[in-house]
Amino acid sequence: MTLSAESSRPIHATTSAAAPAAAASIGLGMPRIPSARNRLKDTPVIGHKRVLLAAPRGYCAGVDRAVIAVEKALDLYGAPVYVRKQIVHNTHVVSELEKKGAIFVDEVDEVPTGAHIVFSAHGVSPAVVNAAAARGLQAIDATCPLVTKVHREAVRFARDDFQILLIGHEGHEEVEGTAGEAPEHTTLVGSPDEADTIEVADPTKVVWLSQTTLSVDETMETVRRLRARFPLLQDPPSDDICYATQNRQVAIKKVAEDAELVIVVGSANSSNSVRLVEVALEYGASAAYRVDYASEVKQEWLDGVATVGVTSGASVPEELVEELLRDLADAGYGDVQQVKTAEEDLLFSLPKELRKDLAGKTDARALGGRIASND
Repeated sequence: MTLSAESSRPIHATTSAAAPAAAASIGLGMPRIPSARNRLKDTPVIGHKRVLLAAPRGYCAGVDRAVIAVEKALDLYGAPVYVRKQIVHNTHVVSELEKKGAIFVDEVDEVPTGAHIVFSAHGVSPAVVNAAAARGLQAIDATCPLVTKVHREAVRFARDDFQILLIGHEGHEEVEGTAGEAPEHTTLVGSPDEADTIEVADPTKVVWLSQTTLSVDETMETVRRLRARFPLLQDPPSDDICYATQNRQVAIKKVAEDAELVIVVGSANSSNSVRLVEVALEYGASAAYRVDYASEVKQEWLDGVATVGVTSGASVPEELVEELLRDLADAGYGDVQQVKTAEEDLLFSLPKELRKDLAGKTDARALGGRIASND
C-alpha cells in the first residue's frame, strides 16, 4: 500500500535504488558508486544558482542510538554480531556496519544458538522476542523509544478491548511489530481511501495509532475520514508520528516553495525518505528525486534549474549530504543557504546492555549519541 497526498502526481526517484522491498530488507542492497568530481557540469541558467539546504535533516535520535548500538556490540562482543532486518533503512549505513562485522538476517532462526542479536530501530513483535529467547540468543533491543511508545499504546488499548486502527504501510517492519503486540485487536489502514471502507465491531470502542514515519498531512486526512465514519474514534495519548519525521517534512515544505528541483538523500525502503519526495512535490517543487548517493544525480535534472533544494531522510549520515553538495558545487551551485525550521537536541540512552565498557566503566556515548546539529 502506498500513502500519497496526491496519488495522481508523478513521484520521481532514481531507478538504481528502487529494489523490491523484500530484497532490500537485509544486506547491502546496492554497491556504492563513488562520486567523481566535476562529473556534473556548470551549465547556464536564468537566475542565480543556489542550494536551499533543509534543516533539520538526516540522523534522528532513534537512528543514532540504533547504529551506535551495533557498533558498541561489535566493540564489546566482537564480530560477528547479528542484526534482525536492516538496523535502519539506509543502504550506506548497512554496508558500513557489514564491513565492521555485522551480519544482517531476516529472522532469528538464521542466527546461531547463543549468539548476540540486535533488534532494529523499527521494533519487533513479542513473537520475535520469544523466538530469540527460545534459541538462547543474547538480544539487544535497539528499537527507537518512540516506536516503543506506540507498542505500549497498542498493548494498553487492546487490554481495554478497543479495536486499533493502525495507519501504516503493509509489510513495513514497524507496522508488523506494532500489530504483533495485539494482532486480534488491530486492523491496518493503508491509505485515506481505505479509511472509507474499514469496518469495526464496536464504533464506541475504536482508536487510531500510526507508523511513526508517515506523511503528517496524509495521516491527518486518513484520521479525518475515519472520524467522519466513527465520531467516537479516540486519538493516541500523544502524536505517534515522530518529531524527526514531522520536522523534516516541515523543513522540506518550506524549501519546496522556492526550489524547482528537490533532491532527497535516502534509500528506497526508507518510508520517511520517500515521504519527503512526495511532500516536496505537493508543496511546489517541479521535480523531486530520491538518491542513495550523489553519483546517482543526473545532469539533465539540473537543466534550466536555478534553485535546488536538498534534504535527507532520518537514517542518512551527513557525509552523504556533504558529498552531494560538493557535486552540486561543481555544477555551479556553490551558494548554499540553510533553511532551518526547528532545533533538535533530543538524545536517547543506549540499551542497558551497552552502557558500560568491558572494564565496567560507563561508555561516553551511553546517555546520548553523536548527532551533529544541522548548522
